[in-house]
Amino acid sequence: MNLNYNDDDHIKFCWPDLTEEEIEEVVDTLRTGWITTGPKTKQFEKDIAEFVGGNRAVALNSATAAEEMNLRVLGIGEGDEVIVPAFTYSATVSAVIHVGAKPVMIDVMPNPVSKTPEMDYEAVEKAIDKYTKAIIPVDIYGIPCDYDRLYSIVEQKKSLFEPKSDLQAALGRVAIISDAAHALGADRIVNNTRVKCGQIADFTSFSFHSVKNITSAEGGASVWRPIPGVSDDDIYRQFMLYSLHGQSKDAFTKNKGGGWEYDILGPWYKCNMTDILASVGLVQLRRYNKMLDRRREIIGIYDKAMDEMGVEHVIHYTDDYTSSGHLYVTRTPWLDESGRNEVIKCLADNHLPVNVHYKPLPMMTAYKKMGIKIEDYPNAFAYYQNLITLPLYTLLTDDDLDFIVQMFRYVISQNK
Repeated sequence: MNLNYNDDDHIKFCWPDLTEEEIEEVVDTLRTGWITTGPKTKQFEKDIAEFVGGNRAVALNSATAAEEMNLRVLGIGEGDEVIVPAFTYSATVSAVIHVGAKPVMIDVMPNPVSKTPEMDYEAVEKAIDKYTKAIIPVDIYGIPCDYDRLYSIVEQKKSLFEPKSDLQAALGRVAIISDAAHALGADRIVNNTRVKCGQIADFTSFSFHSVKNITSAEGGASVWRPIPGVSDDDIYRQFMLYSLHGQSKDAFTKNKGGGWEYDILGPWYKCNMTDILASVGLVQLRRYNKMLDRRREIIGIYDKAMDEMGVEHVIHYTDDYTSSGHLYVTRTPWLDESGRNEVIKCLADNHLPVNVHYKPLPMMTAYKKMGIKIEDYPNAFAYYQNLITLPLYTLLTDDDLDFIVQMFRYVISQNK
């Protein structure tokens, strides 16, 4: 089949949407000489908080750092358990391990309405005990989880909760810490109100990695909902301490006249964002609503084609939620893992790069060594074995999409 796309580099699986505006902002930062954490990082934090409808945000060097800092600020550590999905990227679980807590993996629901690998909420409810301090739901592919169900579960289990920190005591229940690395700009109806991702969970982490909807090359952010009796300024200050060696002043504050002296309040961590990275993020966030519109257009084109082919796909937009449209994931139920892999190879041979999101964590060496077995997560494996993720980024043209759809249709028809 020849569709005149014979250049392996023409269509990429993913590519950042960068313009001269981002370049100019970075150049402006370089010219100021202030290239580490400074005024542009602080402005980026303000813009993120405003975008999600919150009071404060903390910009960090990755979403993994953001997730780990969420756990540390809550005082979660040794002897604690955190409920996590078995179907996610490793960062979700590695942050739990970094703080010394035990990850409790949960299998996927058999048939979620969104067609995503949501955690089995009944299994989540059964897994909560007196050691449970948090649940980390993943808004995978950009689609928010069922937070009404999660909040109902943690409220019902309040009698088991044993807080180990003042912040945990203020919450009075198991914390819900969203891994929203995919989901900036998504929203969901929660308690009969439409709420943006970032103000749904108690704490939320976002990613600005180069493959995400908006990028700062590397980077992430933490945001949180107001907690009764706890100052947002106090929470922000704790994030600042944890992210910069426990230092009582950042470099920007120390640089002000006479402000050199500082204290070290704890031997903590180093994961601050820089103004160079924030410069890219500032412009990306200003452009983001138009980028979201283009993602929705692309998904509409894909949805129509997949429905015509009889190929399953995730449901990005419903009355209950609006996705950020991060990944376009299809499933071909008539294929097993081997057949799916052969389709991927055939597509690559025909200049169409695709991917798989994700391989369940119990299939990975690191988690096998921990005694975690994929046989205990049959729904996660069943979901994974015929996944194919199509390219989805805002630089794709309509001609690109026409090629992708035609090539996918051709290869799939040869493998039915």
